[in-house]
Amino acid sequence: MDINREVERLVGARASVNPSRPTLVQEAIAHREALVSVSGALATWTSPESTGRRPQDTYIVDRPEIHDEVDWTSPYCIPMAPATFELLASDAVATLAAKPRLFLMERALGADPACALPVRLLTDRALTALFADNMFRPLPTGIERSPFADRPFTLLALPYNKLDPRKYAGRLRNDPDKGRPSDLAVVMDFALRVGIVYGSAYLGSVKKLLFTVMNFLLPPLGILPLHGAANVGADGRSALFLGLSGTGKTSLSSDPERALLGDDEHGWSEEGIFNFEWGCYAKMIGIDPAKEPDIYGAVMHEAPPEDHGAIVENAFITPDGRFDFHDRRLTENSRASYPLSFIHNSDPTGRAGHPTVMVFLTADANGVLPPIARLEPDQAKLWFLMGYTSKLAGTETGVAEPGSTFSRFFGAPFMPRLPHAYTDLLGEYLDRYKTRTWLVNTGWSGGPYREGSRIDIRLTRAMVRAALSGELDRAKFTLDERFHLWVPTTCPGVPEEILRPEATWKDRGAYSRRADLLAHDFAREFEKSFGSLSINPRVAAQCPGRR
Repeated sequence: MDINREVERLVGARASVNPSRPTLVQEAIAHREALVSVSGALATWTSPESTGRRPQDTYIVDRPEIHDEVDWTSPYCIPMAPATFELLASDAVATLAAKPRLFLMERALGADPACALPVRLLTDRALTALFADNMFRPLPTGIERSPFADRPFTLLALPYNKLDPRKYAGRLRNDPDKGRPSDLAVVMDFALRVGIVYGSAYLGSVKKLLFTVMNFLLPPLGILPLHGAANVGADGRSALFLGLSGTGKTSLSSDPERALLGDDEHGWSEEGIFNFEWGCYAKMIGIDPAKEPDIYGAVMHEAPPEDHGAIVENAFITPDGRFDFHDRRLTENSRASYPLSFIHNSDPTGRAGHPTVMVFLTADANGVLPPIARLEPDQAKLWFLMGYTSKLAGTETGVAEPGSTFSRFFGAPFMPRLPHAYTDLLGEYLDRYKTRTWLVNTGWSGGPYREGSRIDIRLTRAMVRAALSGELDRAKFTLDERFHLWVPTTCPGVPEEILRPEATWKDRGAYSRRADLLAHDFAREFEKSFGSLSINPRVAAQCPGRR
């Protein structure tokens, strides 16, 4: 089957091509895909299996053209046979053909037209089309210079249809909760440049599928894709914030004193950094308007729904249309999608020069890492390779309690190439552009999860601002020999005891034992994932727990 030809046939028959935002909002309301909240933002809810990403149901089509370029040892790179993809594509086309209405959104990923990827999203849901309008960029002027200009990526999205499990027996994974083959799939075919989201209504499935595609396509061009946010100061100096979901990328990059480039996905090339997207997809659970005014205002400012267009996903709402972002009964992963322009101090170009500062974010639920530490180049390469954090509840289905996890490059689920494709570029760019690197822990202090408390974001902001301004460079540092981190002894606006995690614990012995366990976890993970690879000995020596 020629999927692109089938898409053209469907589009020519009855699809609405690039409808306006007001039209999409009106369609979503009229067909009860969403309700209007008191602010004018749209509210929507999904079934339990669609409140987060489904990594166990996410596949890459294994074709000879790309086989040797994918890291099939990664648990996130699950191969799909081409024959299964053909069957899935046929089902997707047939299901779309039976729909009474279709929407085609023509957008792009990448603010730099020299490497932007044109995207064509075909869906039966107005809300999914509106999400694409929020999140993905208009086709930029000069995109004809991109090596991808003549081969757009086509994405078919059927969020509320389910696959016939009997048809896919032996082809898709068996779902232990249902005792039969899974009835949903998120699939990427890098060779054909086609993707399918079938049965997952989580809007993040669309976003992260396309991010993964960019992370496959860009490294051969000498461009490093990064799972991180970025902003730029009035002096033109930019900063990157790398981290997994829930570590604070969106919150810390949304700074009224700096222009926001984007909150999640960027590329770093010889020309500087650039945002992939056009919008933000922020976690809303527990949001405090006093601590995160930019994000709260982007979602909760009052406007007619046709002018608003923000989408709030899986948040509790009262009958009078008011959100309760502290009610966690539906999910820990309530989200909001909105255009970047809703942040009052954003940079619509999405581009800046080479970063002067890079921040690695971790949310340590063990409560043993310092809230901020300086990383020397070899330390930075090690922490980038390991990508440690505590996986927080909500982002993926089935995660209820925080647990230590290691995610290469702070985004392993979305980085399908072999590790050296990313680590070599990072090392080259850090060395070439003399970017200062910091580790920032937004997790727990005074004890582990349930015993200690989450570090106050206002203190974290003070530390980050001191790092960005260069003020923290003038502090004295001590070496944490267990974790190989340079910890400042002072930071403006932050109590000194907060900077030393052991000082916040009532039982110093308990701190030491917990810290030793985490260091052991590092060493074990390093040996398991990288022990057989030729990692630079200087970098390997920076791994906690290794002797």
